[in-house]
Amino acid sequence: MKSLRVDISKCTACKQCELACSWHLTGQFNPAKSAIKAFVFDAIARYVPYACFQCDEAWCMNSCPISAISVDVKTKAKIVDKNSCVGCKVCTIACPFGTISFDSVTGKVYKCDLCDGDPSCVTVCPTDAILYKDVDTASTPKMSEWALRLTDAYSIKEANL
Repeated sequence: MKSLRVDISKCTACKQCELACSWHLTGQFNPAKSAIKAFVFDAIARYVPYACFQCDEAWCMNSCPISAISVDVKTKAKIVDKNSCVGCKVCTIACPFGTISFDSVTGKVYKCDLCDGDPSCVTVCPTDAILYKDVDTASTPKMSEWALRLTDAYSIKEANL
């Protein structure tokens, strides 16, 4: 199985990933409509791109009352069926990472669909901070490790201000 992997030491917050993703999802260059976000930690000058982690135990999918989210056979991505989605937003509440968004224009939710196995964000990343590669374990432990490192670094920076 393949998954998005991020090397935060390479991210420059150029937001090319957000533009490519919004183009893929909507046909518009609009970072607000992107399923990937480059979060900026100004105090420590660190940038962290993040998108749906395609969890093994997908709370978004399990919480959907009408089963509008399913697993793509090819990529294993959790895919939102726009025709079935009623916009109840239960999945946005269930997602512990906040990576599902609601589009007020369409009245539907959207999330990373891995671009049918060729993620646009990976293609356009000029520093190779975002990769799409084989993984053999869930990403949650690695994410937790990075979150703790960033939290510690941020706390140290704040204490020194």
